[in-house]
Amino acid sequence: MNLFTEKTILTVSQLTNLIRGVLEENFEHLWVEGEVSNLAMPASGHLYFTLKDSGATIRCVMFRAAAKALKFRLVDGTRVVLRGRVTVYDQRGDYQLIGEYLEPQGLGSLQLAFQQLKERLAKEGLFAETRKKAIPLLPQTVGIITSPTGAAIHDILNVIGRRHADLRIVICPVRVQGEGAAFEIAAAIYDMNSLGEAEVIILARGGGSIEDLWSFNEEVVARAIAASAIPVISAVGHEVDITIADLAADLRAPTPSAAAELVVNSKVQMSADCAALERRLSLAMQRKLAEAASRLEIRKLSLKAPGLLIERFLQRVDDLQQRSADAMVGLVHSGRQRVAAAGEALLYKSPLHRIGSTREQLQNLSLRSRNVMRACLEEACSSVAVAAGRLESLSPLAVLARGYAVVRKLPVGSPVRRIRQLALNDCVELQFADGAAACDVRSITAAEPYKLDSHSSRH
Repeated sequence: MNLFTEKTILTVSQLTNLIRGVLEENFEHLWVEGEVSNLAMPASGHLYFTLKDSGATIRCVMFRAAAKALKFRLVDGTRVVLRGRVTVYDQRGDYQLIGEYLEPQGLGSLQLAFQQLKERLAKEGLFAETRKKAIPLLPQTVGIITSPTGAAIHDILNVIGRRHADLRIVICPVRVQGEGAAFEIAAAIYDMNSLGEAEVIILARGGGSIEDLWSFNEEVVARAIAASAIPVISAVGHEVDITIADLAADLRAPTPSAAAELVVNSKVQMSADCAALERRLSLAMQRKLAEAASRLEIRKLSLKAPGLLIERFLQRVDDLQQRSADAMVGLVHSGRQRVAAAGEALLYKSPLHRIGSTREQLQNLSLRSRNVMRACLEEACSSVAVAAGRLESLSPLAVLARGYAVVRKLPVGSPVRRIRQLALNDCVELQFADGAAACDVRSITAAEPYKLDSHSSRH
């Protein structure tokens, strides 16, 4: 079938399958370099990221089996070299690389993994000097974690046997390289702590490549060392080999033999040191005894007869007795003076004196109060008389006495002030100063307004 000369209609899936077949057939087992970006690590364990350079990008996927084999932690910005094959992701119609192997560009994957783990554990404080424990000076029991068939165990045993043959040794055999060796080493450290017999642990292995020593660069070993209650000496590889276990340990030895020498002092040397210390102690004790004897002799010469001391003591007693008698006389005299002064003060402040003074003050106050009351009454009487005169002058009876009368309309008795309040035949009462009279209205004559106003204004 010729797709370019015949009119062949393909579905999208068919076209995608054709393209995928061409790509997978012609682009497999490629090596591609670039910078990692848009890294995603879902719970499935697969890795999804983009490889890019200055001119292009390509999507990549590394499935869980391949991702699990990575020795380092992939992060955005890492330049890598990827081996894989090109394929097409049908759902998006994108071509992508399926990664089978990945390593950092310019740096080995194991070295990068070492640097990453070292930086992360250092930030947690696992390598801090403050958490490192002291190595015991004279341990009775030493624990050794190493391969039972390697040269390291023989070197350690030779050194210990030569320097301190009767030292107790507990050996925990483990694999020191290969798959699962790191977990065996960590388990051995935990077992040593559970057993609780060893006072110090030597973690040892002979030299080798970074791959051979990788079990001592695993995080599980570093955390087991950090969690150990027993001090750990790391003696892994040669002096130039630095592992994560060396950094986490309480002490690093350049070789397994050096670790044994650090743990166990030479018995002969210790015996010689003890003998020298014994001689120094004996000489020091002799010198101290001689000095004490000399001081004792000086004290003997400085001692005096007890009779002289007693006489001086009796004289001192007499002196103190006389001084105390004089002091008592002075105190009594001073007390009498204070009592006399207090008596005079009490006499001056006697209640009788204060009662007489108070009685005189009361008499003065009583006289003053009577005078004030008399003046107030006279003033009040004068005010009442003035007010009575005013009331008398304003009394209606006084007006009636001058010939006026008060007119009230019966039967209600309401006062009549205007002529328009009356009508013919109304019954009224005239109130005079000396009595009253009832009258009937026979006629009503209204005053002229002008004359009324003039009369009103005159009154």
